[in-house]
Amino acid sequence: MNVIKKENCVFAMDKENLPVLTVRDGEEITFETFDCFSNQLQKETDGFDTLDWDRINPATGPVFIEGAEPGDTLLVSIKKIDIKGNAAMLTGPNVGVMGDELTENTIKIMPVEKDVLKFSDTIAIPLNKMIGVIGVAPNGAPVSCGTPDSHGGNMDCKEITEGTDLYLPVNVPGALLSLGDCHAAMGDGEVSVCGAEVPCEVTVVVSVIKNQNWPLPFLIREGKISTISSKLTIDEAGIAATKNMVAIVETYTDLTKGEATHLLSLAGDLKICQVVDPNKTARFELPLSYLTKWK
Repeated sequence: MNVIKKENCVFAMDKENLPVLTVRDGEEITFETFDCFSNQLQKETDGFDTLDWDRINPATGPVFIEGAEPGDTLLVSIKKIDIKGNAAMLTGPNVGVMGDELTENTIKIMPVEKDVLKFSDTIAIPLNKMIGVIGVAPNGAPVSCGTPDSHGGNMDCKEITEGTDLYLPVNVPGALLSLGDCHAAMGDGEVSVCGAEVPCEVTVVVSVIKNQNWPLPFLIREGKISTISSKLTIDEAGIAATKNMVAIVETYTDLTKGEATHLLSLAGDLKICQVVDPNKTARFELPLSYLTKWK
């Protein structure tokens, strides 16, 4: 059984990171993860000044996958996300979308009970377990685990959850997969700057796909395909996610580029993942049934 302890973590995705585990194509891996604060927030009276900001967004790993070479695609099939503690959140001045109006810091610690997150005595939020940070090493300079880009990273896409197949680019030999920053619940936008941050155990199966020229990353979940793009602005991210989906539709149907664009305008959905990271992330969702030539 391949299990990686949470203490084996990185704070940047980097081709120079030494792998903590080597697996074969098709193997299952369980990642123990800290929450995005490295489990530093344990009570609502904890202060921002007690946080070590150099320990934010740890990602467990990396994992070297045998046979993964630059130009390949890494398929990460997410089998299970098990929550292993209470959820923590924070927001305050100069943080998140409302940071220009907030005058004091707010920390919330919330228990997870059965299938809900106890936000308060009167508010229970259904669980939406998902992985905020998941990616591979870029070929160039290191990228902080807090920043999403074409390698994946801090995409904060709530569709990256149990039952999802996530497709990532392989930029370096072995791919060097890492993941962390799990949430018990998070809405599109992640407007406070975080979701319900929880330590977890995440079980995935990794597979190497050869000879595909796909616009990456993208995911497939519950009969939908979603292209994901992270750019400096949400406008740029939305445009890139849309163009990537048009390219997929052109490849897997008999539609022209113009017809594919019409189809997306009628049957697709352009959605925001997050607007609070150094790069903003959008996704374009389309029912997979429209891709008549998809394998």
